[in-house]
Amino acid sequence: MKLDDNPKLLYAWYGDDFTGSTDVLEALGLHGVPAVLFTRPPSGLELASFPQCRAFGIAGESRSRTPAWMDGNLPEIFAAIRALGAAVNHYKVCSTFDSSAQTGSIGRALELGAEAFRSSWVPVVAAAPRLGRFVLFSNLFASAQGEIYRIDRHPTMSFHPVTPMEEADLRKHLARQTDLPVGSVDLRDFQSGKAHERLRCALAAGSRAIVFDGLDSAMLEDTAALLSMESANRQVFGVGSSGLTYGLLGYWRRKGWIGDVPALPAAVPTDRLLVTSGSCSPATARQIHAAREQGFASFHMSSATSWKLQMENAISALAGGKSVVLYSALGSADQTKNYGAEYGHALGEAMREILLRSGVRRALIAGGDTSTHAVSQLGLKALTFAAPLTPGAPLCRAWAPGSPLDGLELVLKGGQIGPEDFFARVRDGMGM
Repeated sequence: MKLDDNPKLLYAWYGDDFTGSTDVLEALGLHGVPAVLFTRPPSGLELASFPQCRAFGIAGESRSRTPAWMDGNLPEIFAAIRALGAAVNHYKVCSTFDSSAQTGSIGRALELGAEAFRSSWVPVVAAAPRLGRFVLFSNLFASAQGEIYRIDRHPTMSFHPVTPMEEADLRKHLARQTDLPVGSVDLRDFQSGKAHERLRCALAAGSRAIVFDGLDSAMLEDTAALLSMESANRQVFGVGSSGLTYGLLGYWRRKGWIGDVPALPAAVPTDRLLVTSGSCSPATARQIHAAREQGFASFHMSSATSWKLQMENAISALAGGKSVVLYSALGSADQTKNYGAEYGHALGEAMREILLRSGVRRALIAGGDTSTHAVSQLGLKALTFAAPLTPGAPLCRAWAPGSPLDGLELVLKGGQIGPEDFFARVRDGMGM
């Protein structure tokens, strides 16, 4: 399979959490590429039930899992993806790249993907300029409150409760997670027009993973072009953020494989919104405070509270016409141990009951790990792009045939994503 052959199935991705998975779904939707995001590996028949689809994804959970879990699960998932024959196959990670040798190991996933797709080397594209994430000389930078920080000095990611980022150089960060040699193609190589030459030299020197710098969309498109040159007659496997997706989209448009950027659908207002949050991010805390000021009822779902009572309070508030926020923490200062699979599953079960009893048709989940585990309790088959809201957190349409939740409108938001008034914007159907 050659990247220059314009196949019907352009692209497949596995997201290491659900919010990152919908980030890619948004990128494709914004560029008019029909795509569907499944909650488990689809069969060929399931994929065929979306006949216009040119890309598909699987919303996963490896970001919160151990290398042993990856060893037991990712090879089968990668084999299922490979069998469906997409030209480009992407292990999608968060653009903050937070991971460790013990949890969410990107290095281990890279090794397993290289083996499954028989790749002699793997591109690593972490930059996502649209989200304020940049890679320069292999060092990752990310924005916060209008400022750009090196990731190991970032006010949130350097203090992440599970995988704090202590190293900005992605080559060194990956070296803690894999023994594969890691090389790079940097800004100077792109500016001098010698990126391909540099790539060939790095591969000749034995590199098995290559970190690509990314400052803007042009560099991402140039990276996609390099992948085309190196793809020969094989499926491409890469690791990276949605920046890789945007680079491919630009390249596909340059090649004439996809049309012009389409007019985008607009979200419409809804009467009530249910928000559930397991995020410890200060950005999400500000959003919760803003939502209270904008008329949302809020209820603290912690180990010290009665969840049943808070659920009844939430249902009562929704019945009275109010939108509701259920949350575990208000920023890192209020951080509890309410994160991970157990909490996410419990919150998802509560969310399902509240949705079914209240009749609410639009919901938002804040927090990457929380979204991953909460959505698994809703019984959804797939998601498709519905409308843009804020970069990285689109409005999605849920597919759950035979369930009352079929057609649910759902937003999955990473902890740092969105403006302070985002919850009200989701309720009111206001894009950016």
